[in-house]
Amino acid sequence: MEEKKVCPGCCHKTKDRPEKEYKDLMNRLSRIEGQVRGVRRMVEEGAYCPDILIQVSAVNAALNSFNKVLLASHIRTCVADDIRDGKDETIDELVTTLQKLMR
Repeated sequence: MEEKKVCPGCCHKTKDRPEKEYKDLMNRLSRIEGQVRGVRRMVEEGAYCPDILIQVSAVNAALNSFNKVLLASHIRTCVADDIRDGKDETIDELVTTLQKLMR
């Protein structure tokens, strides 16, 4: 997995993902997007509050699942590769990311 700078002087990294991983992530996001549109439609149609809340909970669960899959991939590829290459700062980046996810 090659990471590269987007532009000189920029701290944003990109990652070339295998086609299967890319498609899997995009499919998950499309399903989540559909769930959010469904919640919006429920609000527009005046659905009962508990019904909407249950659907929002399902969206949150789907997003958490997406995060778990993406995080596992990140650790197995980017983090492991950087540690092998002696880039210990990647551990600090991972810790910071995990702290943000756990808020």
